[in-house]
Amino acid sequence: MEQACNIKVPTKKLKKYEKEYQTMRESQLQQEDPMDRYKRENRRLQEASMRLEQENDDLAHELVTSKIALRNDLDQAEDKADVLNKELLLTKQRLVETEEEKRKQEEETAQLKEVFRKQLEKAEYEIKKTTAIIAEYKQICSQLSTRLEKQQAASKEELEVVKGKMMACKHCSDIFSKEGALKLAATSREDQGIETDDEKDSLKKQLREMELELAQTKLQLVEAKCKIQELEHQRGALMNEIQAAKNSWFSKTLNSIKTATGTQPLQPAPVTQPPKEST
Repeated sequence: MEQACNIKVPTKKLKKYEKEYQTMRESQLQQEDPMDRYKRENRRLQEASMRLEQENDDLAHELVTSKIALRNDLDQAEDKADVLNKELLLTKQRLVETEEEKRKQEEETAQLKEVFRKQLEKAEYEIKKTTAIIAEYKQICSQLSTRLEKQQAASKEELEVVKGKMMACKHCSDIFSKEGALKLAATSREDQGIETDDEKDSLKKQLREMELELAQTKLQLVEAKCKIQELEHQRGALMNEIQAAKNSWFSKTLNSIKTATGTQPLQPAPVTQPPKEST
């Protein structure tokens, strides 16, 4: 067979052999008995008819098998389309629920922002009020200090004037000493010293009360600043949580949409699709 296949015969030579064979075959058929030729032709036709009937039966069987397979494929495609439609409806329902949850979260966020804004405004108002009170206290203290210094200076000047007049008078110089005290009445001097001490104590007491009020006001200011810092920290943490919740919801929504679109068949069966909802 290898030698036969490896032999190279020209095309012209093959056509020549074909013509010679056809000519030889026709001559043999003409020399053959017509009855034998007809019998052989009849037998050949019967064999061809049987072969065609067998092929027809095979084709009919194959057609029935193909119809059954196509029907099974169609049923499977319809079942798959029903499953995909159910999944699509569930996905749309989840999308609606997610949008509702997002709307609620946005409302809660707006409410929290409003609450924080009010608290911040209240804290700023308290800070302004406390600052005004502190400035007012400082102004009062400075006024009182200035007034006290003026009164002390005026008292010293009046005392010096009186001392000068007393020392100029001979009669008064015998009664009063250089310090301005009575030489004969020690009791009255002691009473005058007690009254002066009482006035000083009352002034010192008032000054201590004002210093205490000033210290309390400063303490309230520090507490207000600490409270404001704490509110700012809570606000920043809340904004981070809100941003994280938004990112998580967005990623979940994208994943659900990708999953829903990824599970759809390339050539879906011709079934009735539900109306699409706008997102």
